[in-house]
Amino acid sequence: MKFRPLHDRVVVRRLESEEKTKGGIIIPDTAKEKPQEGEVVAVGPGARDESGKLVALDVKVGDRVLFGKWSGTEVKIEGQELLIMKESDIMGVLEEVEAKKKAA
Repeated sequence: MKFRPLHDRVVVRRLESEEKTKGGIIIPDTAKEKPQEGEVVAVGPGARDESGKLVALDVKVGDRVLFGKWSGTEVKIEGQELLIMKESDIMGVLEEVEAKKKAA
């Protein structure tokens, strides 16, 4: 991707939501909510503090994150639907998923 976010902004790709519930009920497209989970695609260099020092971001490319329902701005870059948001809009990183990736 040829896009680099500025400052403390992060580019996130939403992960697809489940087609079925745990009980096996198929969810139609009209009833699905947009997932609040995504994968970080790109990160900015970080924000500057009051003294002008660069403060690096806590998330990195490849992290699976949870974010707020109304977080970010939806954009389309190179045919992909992505979200651009500030790092502060991200609620947390899913650690369990990372551990499973490393084990595989």
